[in-house]
Amino acid sequence: MLGWLLAAIVCAGLYPGLKAALSAPDYTVDGSESAQVESLLGGAGFHGAGSEQDAIVFFSREHRVTDPAYRVVVSRVMRAARSRAGVVGVDSPYAGPPAGRISADQHAAVAHVALAGDARERFSRAEGLQAAVAQANGAGVSAWMTGFSPLAKDLAQTESRDGERAETIGVPVALLVLLLALGALSAALVPLLISGAGLLLTFGLMAGLENVLRLDAFMLTIVTMIGIGIGIDYSLFIVSRFREELARSPETPRGERRRNAQAVGVALATSGRTILYSGTIVGLSLTSVLVIPAPIFREFVVGTAATVLCTLLAALTLLPAMLAHMGRRINAGSLPARMQPSNIRRGELSGQGGWARWALAMMRRPIVVALCVSALLFAAAGSISHLRYGINLDVPALSSTPSGKASQVLARSFSPGAMGPLEVVVTDASRAGEPISKARSDPAKTAASSLARELRGDRRVAGSAIKSYPTGVLLTVLPAVAVDSLAAGALVHHVRSELAPAVEAQDGVTALVGGWTAQGVDASNVTSGMLPDVLAITLGLAFVFLLVVFRSLVLPIKAIAMNLLATSATLGLVVLIFQDGHGQGLLGFSSAGFIQTFLPLSMFVLLFGLSMDYEVFLIRRMQEAWQETGDNRRAVASGVEHTARPISAAAAIMVAVFGSFVTANILELKEFGFALAAAIAIDATLIRLMLVPSLMCLLGERNWWLPKRLARRLPLLEVD
Repeated sequence: MLGWLLAAIVCAGLYPGLKAALSAPDYTVDGSESAQVESLLGGAGFHGAGSEQDAIVFFSREHRVTDPAYRVVVSRVMRAARSRAGVVGVDSPYAGPPAGRISADQHAAVAHVALAGDARERFSRAEGLQAAVAQANGAGVSAWMTGFSPLAKDLAQTESRDGERAETIGVPVALLVLLLALGALSAALVPLLISGAGLLLTFGLMAGLENVLRLDAFMLTIVTMIGIGIGIDYSLFIVSRFREELARSPETPRGERRRNAQAVGVALATSGRTILYSGTIVGLSLTSVLVIPAPIFREFVVGTAATVLCTLLAALTLLPAMLAHMGRRINAGSLPARMQPSNIRRGELSGQGGWARWALAMMRRPIVVALCVSALLFAAAGSISHLRYGINLDVPALSSTPSGKASQVLARSFSPGAMGPLEVVVTDASRAGEPISKARSDPAKTAASSLARELRGDRRVAGSAIKSYPTGVLLTVLPAVAVDSLAAGALVHHVRSELAPAVEAQDGVTALVGGWTAQGVDASNVTSGMLPDVLAITLGLAFVFLLVVFRSLVLPIKAIAMNLLATSATLGLVVLIFQDGHGQGLLGFSSAGFIQTFLPLSMFVLLFGLSMDYEVFLIRRMQEAWQETGDNRRAVASGVEHTARPISAAAAIMVAVFGSFVTANILELKEFGFALAAAIAIDATLIRLMLVPSLMCLLGERNWWLPKRLARRLPLLEVD
């Protein structure tokens, strides 16, 4: 335990550095069209264009842009911006025609800023530039910066506050549930301590990987959410089994240390193995996402896998040491006997308590129960048929931040799309080696002009500008709609599928569409396109894992089918609420008309892995009773009796932890928290307490069938 204490102190000291190293989320897709544009604009051939186009917005209620006081502030801000590292171009509001730069009422103005560097560098540079702009304000004129990286910086701070507030709600509720589930205050506190230790180790590991692992604020919040949930979950199962073993052993004044050690050994050999295999299947499920060539998914996999690994280390090393030291003091602060778990009161294998009676009730009419539950889940899953992907920046939730204020002025006085223009790079490969003087009059400029003319009458376009560079032409298109809207995504599709091919065929050039909106479109396309691959890998790994654990051909198929149904029902509810907007007033958000691109797949693989924890815990207890009695109904009832309370408690804790994030201001946190909470609730109630008993009853002895030839080839594993 001393080693863990030292490790926790070191990791706690590394945490501030980890938070300081957070970057913007990277939505690029390897080799995509938008990624090619970003690479081109960041290269020497487009020097001064920058990898990202941002905006500095000026606003004054009392001054007009022509007033000397206004000009002084603009000049001061321009000097501050140009002096910052990574700023490769700044266009003053007074440089060029006023259209698109100065508002009609002359109280607002825009300066366009070009930032160089990769996503992490731009995030850091935008933060410094935003601070420099704020310091240059004055004389009744305000200046704010907006764009993808500035928004990401403000979003990170808001999400961090949201996460901290959610934890102050979820953790106390989790403690209350633990107290009711375990029946003792001392036992209830232990899982919280283990969860905290696992999280600290996770933060320390991530801080050590900071140079190779890009982590944004949203992922750090998700890692914290998952770490708290599974840390309590895993610890709860081991603590429950430890207390059960202690209750079985006789109370004698001698041999207390030996009894404690034996109880710890049994708990690790049973529940410890269960959580080890659960963590393994979570890790295996996560690996399926690595086939998607996008940094945001790689970041999710590494962050979540690190959380599961560190949580397992805490549960399998620190927790046994604590339990061996505490012994029967784990029961300190016990509730009245009637509020204690049945296995603590009796410790028998085949008890006939309330949960066993519930299982028997489900098995009296198994067909009716199975049909009703399945119909309900299928109905909830129906909304998946019109699932739409997108990436929502949630600008309204940032209204009090610098980037949010700038975005509001842009939307009111100019165009909401001015914060993230489309970047169309037109190049002529046949003239790439010619001198600049000749290259500027090549077909690339003609093609860019043609594109600009075609877009001029499009209601989704507020304006455009053309600028020539040594290796090509950049057409900057300002959308008249929000950059994270479905309309902006449709504009990208229109340019790519209709306009660009026409000019390419006519002028013999290459036209690539990039910019933030194009990145979102590419991320959505690759996510939906690779969904079958991820599903196939996840389901295949899950089947092999369950085949080895359960030593049955029927049970893995049944478990996979139920998990698919539960996950589909959850996703259907997410679509119904967050995409279609049903209940948005109750939850305090406005629907963007789509679901965050990375949520469905991330939720699927994570929940598929986590649900295996409950599946293994429940079915193996049934299998244990089946091997002892040979009575399927009795085995099902006994399995439910011994696992329903810890499973229900673990689920209630996860629902409390994940559900607390519904209080977040940022929509993607609301979506993720609701999705995880709903999925766990469905899995622990409709699936484990209703569908499993009814289907196990219907299948009877076929549940445990495994061909002898296959049985001889499978490795023999022991789990709880």
